[in-house]
Amino acid sequence: MKAAEKETAEKKENGALELEKIYENRTMELENVKKTVGNDHDEPKINYRGWKAMPFIIGNETFEKLGAVGTLANLLIYLTSVFNMKNITAATIINIFNGTANFGTMIGAYLCDTYFGRYNTLGFATVASFLGLQAIQLTAAIPTLHPPHCAAESSTCKGPTAGQMAFLLSGFGLMIIGAGGVRPCNLAFGADQFNPNTESGKRGINSFFNWYFCTFTFAQMVSLTLIVYVQSNVSWAIGLAIPALLMLIACVVFFMGTKIYVRVPATGSPMTSVAQVIVVAVKKRQLKQPDQPLLSLFNYIPPGSINCKLRHTDQFRFLDKAAMLTPEDHINPDGSAANRWRLCSVQQVEEVKCVLRVIPTWFAAVIFHLMINQQHTYAVFQAQQSNRRLGNTSFKIPAASYVVFMMLSMTIWIPIYDRIFVPFLRRLTGKEGGITLLQRMGIGIGISIITLLVSGVVEEHRRTTALTKPTVGFQPRRGAVSSMSGMFLIPQFALAGLADAFTSIGLVEFYYKQFPENMRSIGGSLFFCALAGSSYLSSLLITIVHQTTQGAATGNWLPEDLNKGRLDYYYYMIAGLEVLNLGYFLAYARWYEYKETGTGSATTIEFEANGEAKQSDKTLV
Repeated sequence: MKAAEKETAEKKENGALELEKIYENRTMELENVKKTVGNDHDEPKINYRGWKAMPFIIGNETFEKLGAVGTLANLLIYLTSVFNMKNITAATIINIFNGTANFGTMIGAYLCDTYFGRYNTLGFATVASFLGLQAIQLTAAIPTLHPPHCAAESSTCKGPTAGQMAFLLSGFGLMIIGAGGVRPCNLAFGADQFNPNTESGKRGINSFFNWYFCTFTFAQMVSLTLIVYVQSNVSWAIGLAIPALLMLIACVVFFMGTKIYVRVPATGSPMTSVAQVIVVAVKKRQLKQPDQPLLSLFNYIPPGSINCKLRHTDQFRFLDKAAMLTPEDHINPDGSAANRWRLCSVQQVEEVKCVLRVIPTWFAAVIFHLMINQQHTYAVFQAQQSNRRLGNTSFKIPAASYVVFMMLSMTIWIPIYDRIFVPFLRRLTGKEGGITLLQRMGIGIGISIITLLVSGVVEEHRRTTALTKPTVGFQPRRGAVSSMSGMFLIPQFALAGLADAFTSIGLVEFYYKQFPENMRSIGGSLFFCALAGSSYLSSLLITIVHQTTQGAATGNWLPEDLNKGRLDYYYYMIAGLEVLNLGYFLAYARWYEYKETGTGSATTIEFEANGEAKQSDKTLV
């Protein structure tokens, strides 16, 4: 027995000595490479223009959103009134378009980070969006590109021909291409203009995200009011020409800033590196976890890498095996692995860990946006069956225009938060953003619960008023209009805007800062994929609730006539999901470990004479 133990101990000792010899040889090779290469791979100094580039980037974004939202906001009415489509057909086309455009951002982000870079992708996508909007405008301006006008009293209307639909869908296709490139790249491209290694640059990035959403909501407000008014009351041809013209201005503004932009180059497929780490970790799954990871793991980053150096973390330690050196692994003279499908670096492993740590926020974002979806759909139906007269006048606020109060709340709050609350909280907590990004998102999720509870209370009051007091009219295909003033709906829209300002902005900034630098566009696309996922989940919940409650004792919760339903119960159900989401998010936030980086773009673990490892210049992001 003792002989066997002795033999085992000798094997371990021999293996340790062999491994130590490998590391000594590798270290000597790396030192020789440094002496030989010298300064050949020194990175050129980047001239960050910061806020000087913002007029072009935010200007482009403002005009782009004015153009895109100006067309999309009223597209459902356009398809039913000009193309004579049935409601269900038009709604299906819009849902497919929105879902494809949001999920298409993942493809656009991949192509951007892998092949083209953000500048080229944005330039191409903005032009594609303009061509798409122009194609849709031509369907209204040229009589042969849309069906003949259908009189209101007509029971049958002639639908679009195959050629007319093909031309219309080509416009949709170009807009999907444009959205796939613009949405995941514009925020990352704007943040690229600030130096992330200086205090002023970090604060500039924080402010940029806030002001970006401020201009975004402003553009939506203008589109939902002025442009929609022209389309509905003046002319579709003129109303659709305005967004196309605004998109053309967006193209011009973007290219005007070409000479001062910081352009981060594409560095090849970042997903290949992710796949390599997973494959190698599976291959080496039988190896024992190293006791001293900094000494035991292979460390190398190619010269000129745009990714910041990452410190080793203990989370997802099973992936560390991908960076464990074995006698079968070989190293090139420049210090890189001879076969990256057999050996990965610590940096590669930590980049994959960054991605895995961030993914759970996507599920929280999907549930959070269920609240936003309700304000865009059933809250509008609430408005339809409320008294929308403005005071004692005969003017009625359009039901869809109540959504503007959500955007107005967001537009007002963002500058106040950025200029007053952040500096105050920064002095109080010492944190760069006043509070952490996860704290910011958690506050938004908490407000979403309050929003849904308020929505339920208001709906219960609206319904009770409609059933117990005289009504003020009748909404076609819906039911009686409650005498409750539509102004009672403003608090829930204002709270929804406040929640969105906390969570959505925090989420986008979180993805930008916590993803590896060469995957930031992919990180940005996750936000839009969450919107798409939330839309599909909302549709699924509506279908389930509708079918489940149809024969229940309480009656159908979501009938066409809200006075006969229990929309308040539906709001309370979504609020319950948000409570569970908040609990999930708080547990996740306690577990999450923020990415820690160094000041350079290449990782170096310095070995001292006594064999201990140190990693310097750590900065908490």
